[in-house]
Amino acid sequence: MSIHLPQFDGALVALSARLLRRPTVLTYHCDLRLPGGAFNRVIDRIVFVMNYVAGLLAHRIVAYTQDYADHSELLRRFPAKIRIVPPPVIMPEPSSTSVRTFRCAHIAGDASPPRLIIGSAARLATEKGVEFLVQAVSVLLARGFDVAVLFAGQHVDVVGETHYRESLEPHIAALGDRWTFLGVLDPVEMSAFYGAIDVLVVSSVNSTESFGLVQVEAMLCGTPVVATDLPGVRRPVRMTGMGEVVTSRDAAALADGIGAVLTDPAHYVRPRAEIEAMFDIDATVDAYTRLFAEVRDGV
Repeated sequence: MSIHLPQFDGALVALSARLLRRPTVLTYHCDLRLPGGAFNRVIDRIVFVMNYVAGLLAHRIVAYTQDYADHSELLRRFPAKIRIVPPPVIMPEPSSTSVRTFRCAHIAGDASPPRLIIGSAARLATEKGVEFLVQAVSVLLARGFDVAVLFAGQHVDVVGETHYRESLEPHIAALGDRWTFLGVLDPVEMSAFYGAIDVLVVSSVNSTESFGLVQVEAMLCGTPVVATDLPGVRRPVRMTGMGEVVTSRDAAALADGIGAVLTDPAHYVRPRAEIEAMFDIDATVDAYTRLFAEVRDGV
């Protein structure tokens, strides 16, 4: 039985597997941290307890990185059960034509040299720390960087995030055509998006973000990353050297990291083949196959 957490009914599925004498492997994607509010705190704890029970019943637990496993409120309670399996990441390489077309369609202004484009690929949600990116853009503009932001991902009707969006709206509106919401893009459009931006920013602020797969997607398209110094989230940049890791919840530090990448982008670029080798889907499948065999033979 392979169970993916967090989810409320994970414990019930794990219990059923135990009763049926089936070996059980959990894949733990992240801790749950709902937006603020007393009701959400109750939900957080209920889900944590259910996930903890699932962890007790499981034979092995998969985490993306040891870094995250060491710091997760749940995973660090089960060190003997943890197995590390990096996630596979597949992203088609963008063509020069698709990148040029994307930039023409979505980047305003005809400045020479062209504006430097900061990308964000996320939901507009509290844990993504978008307010710090908004503030960092203002800092960069004050420092003389001609920058704009393309935001790819759901930005309206995000469950539980209405107040968060409303709090950001006046600050984003003040940036004018330097901030563009693209909405949800398909995989081909995402490839062109990554190729069209100059740097991807992952400004996450808590353990709901455990890795940030978008970082690797951007790297596969030749684009460096600035990520916050959170367990797991900092690993793609440190594994590849393709970017900067900065203090979380610090707009000035975020601006420093973005500025460093935009000033010397070639310093951060690595061959696509190197990135592919680190996050190869065949390697992930092989790791799970060996793990399943280990658990099956040990039960």
